[in-house]
Amino acid sequence: MRAVVYHGPGQKSWEEVPDPAVRDDTDAVVQVDAVTICGTDLHILKGDVPAVTDGRILGHEAVGTVTEVGSGVKNVRPGDRVLVSCISACGRCRFCRDGMYGQCIGGGGWILGHRIDGTQAEYVRVPFADNSTYPVPSGVTDEEVLMLADILPTGYEVGVLNGRVQPADTVAVVGAGPIGLAAILGAKLHSPSHIIAIDVAAGRLEAAKQFGADLVINNREEDAIARVRELTGGLGADVAIEAVGVPETFELCAALVRPGGHVANVGVHGKPATLHLEELWIRNVTITTGLVDTRSTPTLLGLVAARQVEPSRFVTHRFTLDQFPEAYDVFGRAAETGALKVVLSRH
Repeated sequence: MRAVVYHGPGQKSWEEVPDPAVRDDTDAVVQVDAVTICGTDLHILKGDVPAVTDGRILGHEAVGTVTEVGSGVKNVRPGDRVLVSCISACGRCRFCRDGMYGQCIGGGGWILGHRIDGTQAEYVRVPFADNSTYPVPSGVTDEEVLMLADILPTGYEVGVLNGRVQPADTVAVVGAGPIGLAAILGAKLHSPSHIIAIDVAAGRLEAAKQFGADLVINNREEDAIARVRELTGGLGADVAIEAVGVPETFELCAALVRPGGHVANVGVHGKPATLHLEELWIRNVTITTGLVDTRSTPTLLGLVAARQVEPSRFVTHRFTLDQFPEAYDVFGRAAETGALKVVLSRH
């Protein structure tokens, strides 16, 4: 089969590799029907994730058809159409029992495209298949369900739930890329009074309006802190969600939040960020970090099936599987191309 293989910072190729096979009795092999590229893949290519080594197949999001299962797999069978989650869960360790699947110490967690070969390929081996795949509801398209492999549960869990968004809150989302837009979509489910999107790209701010932001701020042209304080009577945002992963945006979130508020960091950071405890210690600010656990995936699947959430709006560019080089180029130049999410399909 062919796959996207990482060969060190800045280097990848679409090349021939051996087909995956069942290794453990809890494995499934899935033929990839649709797959996408994540901002985390770009961080890997920058060298920000040193655990990813030369020869690794990238990718951790897919929708596909099961072709083979191990003897211990009970919930899926060959021919089933499934969502392959970005998080694998052994289901037995302490963290899995607590619903913290991203921290699994039984062989799971974020392993696809990270510690084992991933989904940007024609086939993928999925460990712990009973806990790490989800049946695709009838009537839901590959594109729609694909957005639930990572970005929607990430924005919702690590941004909205960790940030404890409440009705009538003012929520500031710094970064209107795919994860920021997912946080906006998720925040709307909790009826905040205002959702403010902050970015430097006009195209992404326009997208934020379509996803539910009622105020957008280009912080290259305006003072975002002053605008947010003006809107909130000088207090600041109840929740500030960091969705970029650079020091400046984390520090902006810490400055945006009100006393007693929450900063929810979602972005993948490759460099240290300054934590101004000399200012924050007295303000009762809660700061959370997190890797998605995907515990919200069944809820989000239900909302998509009921047409309460429309994830297909994330998809701006479409390719076939053999067009990975072009897809990476378009996604990597999102500020120029307007790309939110790219989808590569078998058909």
